[in-house]
Amino acid sequence: MRDLAKGFGFLLQGQRWVGRHGRWLGFGLLPGLVTLVLYAGALVGLAFGADDLTAWATPFADDWSSPWQGLFRGFLTALVFALGLFLAVITFTAVTLLVGQPFYESLSEEVDRSEGGHVAESGLSFGRELWISARDSVRVVLRVACYGILLFALGFVPVVGQTVVPVLAFCVSGYFLTEELTAVALQRRRMDLKDRLALLRGRRMMVLGFGVPLTLAYLVPFVAVFLMPGAVAGATLMARELAPDAPRPDQEPAPAARPGTYGLRKD
Repeated sequence: MRDLAKGFGFLLQGQRWVGRHGRWLGFGLLPGLVTLVLYAGALVGLAFGADDLTAWATPFADDWSSPWQGLFRGFLTALVFALGLFLAVITFTAVTLLVGQPFYESLSEEVDRSEGGHVAESGLSFGRELWISARDSVRVVLRVACYGILLFALGFVPVVGQTVVPVLAFCVSGYFLTEELTAVALQRRRMDLKDRLALLRGRRMMVLGFGVPLTLAYLVPFVAVFLMPGAVAGATLMARELAPDAPRPDQEPAPAARPGTYGLRKD
Protein backbone atom coordinates (compact mmCIF):
# COMPACT_ATOMS: atom_id res chain seq x y z
CA MET A 1 0.00 0.00 0.00
CA ARG A 2 2.93 2.32 0.69
CA ASP A 3 4.19 1.92 -2.88
CA LEU A 4 0.67 2.43 -4.21
CA ALA A 5 0.45 5.80 -2.46
CA LYS A 6 3.97 6.64 -3.58
CA GLY A 7 3.06 6.10 -7.22
CA PHE A 8 0.03 8.36 -6.90
CA GLY A 9 2.26 10.90 -5.18
CA PHE A 10 4.58 10.99 -8.19
CA LEU A 11 1.57 11.68 -10.42
CA LEU A 12 0.55 14.64 -8.23
CA GLN A 13 4.12 15.91 -8.00
CA GLY A 14 4.39 15.92 -11.79
CA GLN A 15 1.23 17.97 -12.14
CA ARG A 16 2.48 20.41 -9.51
CA TRP A 17 5.84 20.67 -11.28
CA VAL A 18 4.31 21.79 -14.59
CA GLY A 19 1.97 24.07 -12.63
CA ARG A 20 5.02 25.87 -11.24
CA HIS A 21 6.69 25.96 -14.68
CA GLY A 22 3.93 27.35 -16.89
CA ARG A 23 6.16 27.59 -19.98
CA TRP A 24 6.67 23.83 -20.02
CA LEU A 25 2.97 23.25 -19.55
CA GLY A 26 2.27 25.31 -22.67
CA PHE A 27 4.92 23.50 -24.71
CA GLY A 28 3.71 20.11 -23.48
CA LEU A 29 0.12 20.77 -24.53
CA LEU A 30 0.95 21.23 -28.22
CA PRO A 31 1.66 17.56 -29.12
CA GLY A 32 -1.48 16.41 -27.32
CA LEU A 33 -3.63 18.93 -29.16
CA VAL A 34 -2.16 17.91 -32.52
CA THR A 35 -2.76 14.23 -31.77
CA LEU A 36 -6.28 14.95 -30.51
CA VAL A 37 -7.19 16.71 -33.78
CA LEU A 38 -5.78 13.81 -35.83
CA TYR A 39 -7.64 11.20 -33.78
CA ALA A 40 -10.89 13.17 -33.79
CA GLY A 41 -10.73 13.43 -37.58
CA ALA A 42 -10.01 9.70 -37.90
CA LEU A 43 -12.89 8.75 -35.58
CA VAL A 44 -15.33 11.05 -37.40
CA GLY A 45 -14.27 9.50 -40.70
CA LEU A 46 -14.72 6.03 -39.22
CA ALA A 47 -18.18 6.94 -37.90
CA PHE A 48 -19.31 8.01 -41.37
CA GLY A 49 -17.59 5.19 -43.23
CA ALA A 50 -18.03 2.22 -40.91
CA ASP A 51 -21.37 1.19 -42.43
CA ASP A 52 -19.92 1.24 -45.96
CA LEU A 53 -16.93 -0.75 -44.76
CA THR A 54 -19.22 -3.32 -43.16
CA ALA A 55 -21.35 -3.61 -46.31
CA TRP A 56 -18.21 -4.07 -48.43
CA ALA A 57 -16.86 -6.77 -46.08
CA THR A 58 -20.14 -8.75 -45.96
CA PRO A 59 -21.35 -9.20 -49.56
CA PHE A 60 -22.90 -12.54 -48.55
CA ALA A 61 -25.54 -10.62 -46.56
CA ASP A 62 -26.77 -8.59 -49.57
CA ASP A 63 -29.71 -10.93 -50.17
CA TRP A 64 -30.72 -11.32 -46.54
CA SER A 65 -34.25 -10.28 -45.71
CA SER A 66 -35.18 -7.48 -43.34
CA PRO A 67 -34.59 -7.04 -40.43
CA TRP A 68 -31.72 -9.57 -40.26
CA GLN A 69 -29.45 -7.78 -42.70
CA GLY A 70 -29.81 -4.47 -40.84
CA LEU A 71 -29.33 -6.06 -37.43
CA PHE A 72 -26.29 -8.02 -38.53
CA ARG A 73 -24.56 -5.14 -40.27
CA GLY A 74 -25.57 -2.69 -37.56
CA PHE A 75 -23.92 -4.90 -34.95
CA LEU A 76 -20.75 -5.18 -37.04
CA THR A 77 -20.71 -1.43 -37.64
CA ALA A 78 -20.92 -0.77 -33.90
CA LEU A 79 -18.19 -3.35 -33.31
CA VAL A 80 -15.89 -1.71 -35.88
CA PHE A 81 -16.36 1.71 -34.28
CA ALA A 82 -15.84 0.29 -30.78
CA LEU A 83 -12.62 -1.35 -31.97
CA GLY A 84 -11.47 1.93 -33.49
CA LEU A 85 -12.24 3.75 -30.25
CA PHE A 86 -10.36 1.12 -28.23
CA LEU A 87 -7.31 1.43 -30.49
CA ALA A 88 -7.48 5.22 -30.19
CA VAL A 89 -7.46 5.02 -26.39
CA ILE A 90 -4.55 2.58 -26.11
CA THR A 91 -2.42 4.32 -28.73
CA PHE A 92 -3.10 7.97 -27.85
CA THR A 93 -0.25 8.28 -25.36
CA ALA A 94 2.24 6.47 -27.59
CA VAL A 95 1.40 8.64 -30.61
CA THR A 96 1.44 11.84 -28.54
CA LEU A 97 4.89 10.96 -27.18
CA LEU A 98 6.15 10.34 -30.73
CA VAL A 99 4.66 13.56 -32.07
CA GLY A 100 6.07 15.49 -29.13
CA GLN A 101 9.39 13.66 -28.82
CA PRO A 102 11.53 16.85 -28.73
CA PHE A 103 9.07 18.60 -26.35
CA TYR A 104 8.83 15.75 -23.86
CA GLU A 105 12.56 14.94 -24.00
CA SER A 106 13.32 18.57 -23.13
CA LEU A 107 10.65 18.63 -20.42
CA SER A 108 12.00 15.42 -18.87
CA GLU A 109 15.56 16.77 -18.93
CA GLU A 110 14.39 19.98 -17.26
CA VAL A 111 12.72 17.98 -14.49
CA ASP A 112 15.98 16.08 -13.94
CA ARG A 113 17.90 19.35 -13.94
CA SER A 114 15.55 21.03 -11.48
CA GLU A 115 15.81 18.10 -9.06
CA GLY A 116 19.61 18.26 -9.06
CA GLY A 117 22.29 15.72 -9.85
CA HIS A 118 23.48 14.46 -13.22
CA VAL A 119 21.08 14.89 -16.13
CA ALA A 120 21.08 11.58 -17.98
CA GLU A 121 21.78 11.57 -21.72
CA SER A 122 21.34 8.67 -24.11
CA GLY A 123 24.18 9.72 -26.39
CA LEU A 124 22.03 8.80 -29.40
CA SER A 125 20.99 10.96 -32.34
CA PHE A 126 17.45 12.33 -32.51
CA GLY A 127 16.62 10.04 -35.44
CA ARG A 128 17.85 6.98 -33.57
CA GLU A 129 15.90 7.93 -30.45
CA LEU A 130 12.75 8.46 -32.52
CA TRP A 131 13.16 5.07 -34.19
CA ILE A 132 13.65 3.30 -30.84
CA SER A 133 10.60 5.07 -29.36
CA ALA A 134 8.42 4.12 -32.35
CA ARG A 135 9.62 0.51 -32.29
CA ASP A 136 9.05 0.13 -28.54
CA SER A 137 5.64 1.82 -28.79
CA VAL A 138 4.52 -0.75 -31.36
CA ARG A 139 5.72 -3.56 -29.10
CA VAL A 140 3.84 -2.14 -26.12
CA VAL A 141 0.64 -1.60 -28.14
CA LEU A 142 0.79 -5.21 -29.37
CA ARG A 143 1.11 -6.41 -25.79
CA VAL A 144 -1.86 -4.29 -24.73
CA ALA A 145 -3.90 -5.56 -27.70
CA CYS A 146 -3.20 -9.18 -26.70
CA TYR A 147 -4.31 -8.50 -23.14
CA GLY A 148 -7.33 -6.62 -24.49
CA ILE A 149 -8.46 -9.59 -26.60
CA LEU A 150 -8.06 -11.94 -23.63
CA LEU A 151 -9.96 -9.64 -21.27
CA PHE A 152 -12.66 -9.08 -23.89
CA ALA A 153 -13.22 -12.85 -24.08
CA LEU A 154 -13.25 -13.15 -20.28
CA GLY A 155 -15.84 -10.40 -20.18
CA PHE A 156 -18.47 -12.91 -21.29
CA VAL A 157 -17.92 -15.04 -18.16
CA PRO A 158 -20.85 -14.45 -15.79
CA VAL A 159 -20.13 -12.35 -12.66
CA VAL A 160 -16.35 -12.42 -13.17
CA GLY A 161 -16.68 -10.62 -16.50
CA GLN A 162 -18.65 -7.80 -14.93
CA THR A 163 -16.56 -7.38 -11.76
CA VAL A 164 -12.99 -8.69 -11.90
CA VAL A 165 -12.32 -8.16 -15.61
CA PRO A 166 -12.93 -4.37 -15.65
CA VAL A 167 -10.56 -3.97 -12.69
CA LEU A 168 -7.91 -6.04 -14.46
CA ALA A 169 -8.41 -4.01 -17.63
CA PHE A 170 -7.70 -0.75 -15.79
CA CYS A 171 -4.65 -2.29 -14.11
CA VAL A 172 -3.24 -3.51 -17.44
CA SER A 173 -3.90 -0.14 -19.09
CA GLY A 174 -2.36 1.75 -16.17
CA TYR A 175 0.71 -0.48 -16.10
CA PHE A 176 1.56 -0.03 -19.77
CA LEU A 177 0.62 3.65 -19.72
CA THR A 178 3.24 4.10 -17.00
CA GLU A 179 5.76 2.18 -19.10
CA GLU A 180 5.21 4.51 -22.06
CA LEU A 181 5.57 7.62 -19.90
CA THR A 182 8.62 6.50 -17.91
CA ALA A 183 10.27 5.43 -21.18
CA VAL A 184 10.99 9.11 -21.94
CA ALA A 185 13.34 9.30 -18.94
CA LEU A 186 14.54 5.69 -18.88
CA GLN A 187 15.61 5.69 -22.54
CA ARG A 188 17.91 8.58 -21.67
CA ARG A 189 19.32 6.27 -19.01
CA ARG A 190 20.09 3.80 -21.81
CA MET A 191 17.52 1.19 -20.77
CA ASP A 192 15.82 -0.87 -23.47
CA LEU A 193 12.23 -2.12 -23.33
CA LYS A 194 13.12 -5.46 -21.73
CA ASP A 195 15.04 -3.74 -18.92
CA ARG A 196 12.30 -1.17 -18.39
CA LEU A 197 9.62 -3.84 -18.05
CA ALA A 198 11.80 -5.77 -15.59
CA LEU A 199 12.32 -2.57 -13.60
CA LEU A 200 8.58 -1.83 -13.45
CA ARG A 201 7.72 -5.42 -12.47
CA GLY A 202 9.87 -4.96 -9.39
CA ARG A 203 7.65 -2.06 -8.22
CA ARG A 204 4.22 -3.10 -9.51
CA MET A 205 2.20 -1.37 -6.82
CA MET A 206 3.97 1.95 -7.37
CA VAL A 207 3.44 1.60 -11.12
CA LEU A 208 -0.28 0.92 -10.61
CA GLY A 209 -0.57 3.80 -8.15
CA PHE A 210 0.70 6.09 -10.89
CA GLY A 211 -0.97 4.57 -13.96
CA VAL A 212 -4.45 3.49 -12.86
CA PRO A 213 -5.64 6.93 -11.64
CA LEU A 214 -4.21 8.45 -14.82
CA THR A 215 -6.08 5.89 -16.94
CA LEU A 216 -9.33 6.70 -15.13
CA ALA A 217 -8.73 10.42 -15.68
CA TYR A 218 -8.12 9.79 -19.40
CA LEU A 219 -11.71 8.54 -19.71
CA VAL A 220 -12.87 12.14 -19.35
CA PRO A 221 -12.81 13.84 -22.79
CA PHE A 222 -9.84 16.18 -23.40
CA VAL A 223 -8.36 15.49 -19.95
CA ALA A 224 -5.53 13.41 -21.46
CA VAL A 225 -4.26 16.44 -23.39
CA PHE A 226 -4.00 18.64 -20.30
CA LEU A 227 -2.52 15.94 -18.05
CA MET A 228 0.19 14.77 -20.48
CA PRO A 229 2.89 17.33 -19.55
CA GLY A 230 2.44 16.65 -15.84
CA ALA A 231 2.32 12.91 -16.47
CA VAL A 232 5.70 13.05 -18.24
CA ALA A 233 7.12 15.16 -15.39
CA GLY A 234 5.76 12.75 -12.77
CA ALA A 235 7.06 9.73 -14.70
CA THR A 236 10.51 11.35 -14.79
CA LEU A 237 10.41 11.79 -11.02
CA MET A 238 9.47 8.11 -10.71
CA ALA A 239 12.30 7.12 -13.05
CA ARG A 240 14.76 8.95 -10.82
CA GLU A 241 13.80 6.64 -7.97
CA LEU A 242 13.64 3.48 -10.09
CA ALA A 243 17.04 4.07 -11.75
CA PRO A 244 18.97 6.65 -9.73
CA ASP A 245 22.41 5.65 -11.02
CA ALA A 246 22.23 6.93 -14.60
CA PRO A 247 25.42 6.36 -16.62
CA ARG A 248 27.12 9.35 -18.21
CA PRO A 249 27.42 9.45 -22.02
CA ASP A 250 31.17 8.63 -21.83
CA GLN A 251 30.64 5.85 -19.31
CA GLU A 252 29.92 2.24 -20.28
CA PRO A 253 26.94 0.71 -18.45
CA ALA A 254 27.49 -2.24 -16.18
CA PRO A 255 27.76 -5.51 -18.17
CA ALA A 256 25.54 -7.40 -15.78
CA ALA A 257 23.07 -6.57 -13.05
CA ARG A 258 24.16 -6.96 -9.44
CA PRO A 259 21.74 -8.69 -7.06
CA GLY A 260 18.80 -6.40 -6.40
CA THR A 261 19.63 -4.08 -9.32
CA TYR A 262 18.94 -3.94 -13.04
CA GLY A 263 21.50 -3.85 -15.79
CA LEU A 264 21.56 -1.02 -18.29
CA ARG A 265 22.24 -1.68 -21.93
CA LYS A 266 22.75 0.39 -25.03
CA ASP A 267 20.19 0.01 -27.79
